[in-house]
Amino acid sequence: MPHVSRSLSPLLLPLLGCLPWTTQAAEPGFIEDSHLSVLARNYYFNRSIQDGRADRKDWTQGFIGRFSSGFTQGSVGVGVDAFAFLGLKLDASGGKTGTYNLPIHDNGKPADEYSKAGAALKIKVSNSVLRYGEQSVDTPVFAIGHNRLIPQTATGFALDSQELDRLKLQAGHFTSATGHVTTNSSGDLWAFYSGVTTPSVDYAGGQYQFTRDLGASLYVARFQDIWNQYYANLNGRTDLGEGQQAGFDLNLYRTLDTGRSKAGAINNTTLGAAVFYGLGAHRMTLALQNVDGNTLFDYLGVGDLDRNGRNGRDQGASIYLPNSVQYSDFNGPNERSWQLRYDLSLASYGVPGLNLMTRYLRGSGIDGTHTPAGSAYAGMYGKDGVHREINVEARYVVQSGPWKELSLRLRQTWHRANVAQGEGNMDEFRLITDYPIDIF
Repeated sequence: MPHVSRSLSPLLLPLLGCLPWTTQAAEPGFIEDSHLSVLARNYYFNRSIQDGRADRKDWTQGFIGRFSSGFTQGSVGVGVDAFAFLGLKLDASGGKTGTYNLPIHDNGKPADEYSKAGAALKIKVSNSVLRYGEQSVDTPVFAIGHNRLIPQTATGFALDSQELDRLKLQAGHFTSATGHVTTNSSGDLWAFYSGVTTPSVDYAGGQYQFTRDLGASLYVARFQDIWNQYYANLNGRTDLGEGQQAGFDLNLYRTLDTGRSKAGAINNTTLGAAVFYGLGAHRMTLALQNVDGNTLFDYLGVGDLDRNGRNGRDQGASIYLPNSVQYSDFNGPNERSWQLRYDLSLASYGVPGLNLMTRYLRGSGIDGTHTPAGSAYAGMYGKDGVHREINVEARYVVQSGPWKELSLRLRQTWHRANVAQGEGNMDEFRLITDYPIDIF
């Protein structure tokens, strides 16, 4: 087995040792299998807050360029993934900042433009790829976000291995990240809600597909000196005939403090369960979520804070729970929540590419009065916290012609909460246009 640097996390070493270090069949080369694309994203964001805090509003244009090379031929293939992002202000004022679509200058005004670029080296052996550098990561216990103008990135090692048809293994060791509006590649990793940093995050796990319609996954992550987090999922679906489908998705997180316990004592079990029934163009989903613990369910945050505390530390995306929606995560201590969702595909009514969605969520039973003494989460919630959220979304994707694959998404949300829940009352509207350009 080739030499492995000591900087790799111990979680990566067992998986690397299992790789078949043998010659593989010839594949397309470094240049022949390269791809370059640009996503042009136009983003209007308007959050109206009703309890004395400042509104947030801007209109921006982004360009997300990505290059992915093929691999050099041979038993060990080498390649590179690179990106360049550009964000532009179209309309924004200093009095309504904080959308995480534009950085904020020291004078409190939003930047006219910002950009960042980076790359990751990748090495392929058989059906396993090891990457090092700035990259996108998507796992249930460590995932960066894409829900603003410019995506987040994380810097470190990531291994993706699929030596068996039904089994995908993943592992990673990350030491820094950038937020949506931060350009420093050495930004911090955080426990988002607690506001506590960690010097590194390690994760390992995998997904197994028992059949085409039944799958499961298991993951574990360590946020050094904050927590160990364990995740399990079981999902399935079945065709009932005559245009009918049904399915389920179960997600379980277990989080326990570890090391120096910088965020305080944590003993949290969070369960999310969703079932759906589809009939032709219609689908109904019911989701239940329960947080068992005197601290909320927390997850990854990324990016440095500037000296004025206005840029950075925004939410990652490692929360695979059904009731984590447009505004709230419904993840308060001891919170119980439910969701009823309806989806409609208009293709059956002569409008292919148009989909509508609406959902209603309610959370109750929130009690933060038993949060452990000295916890970073103390004081965030009161007793008998209650809130609700309504989301409405329309999405249209152009099906043909010169603008094929252009997508337009309208998203509206209303959130209402009592004082004990703490997230406040707000209305939010987003209009997002994405146009993918495949250069080669």
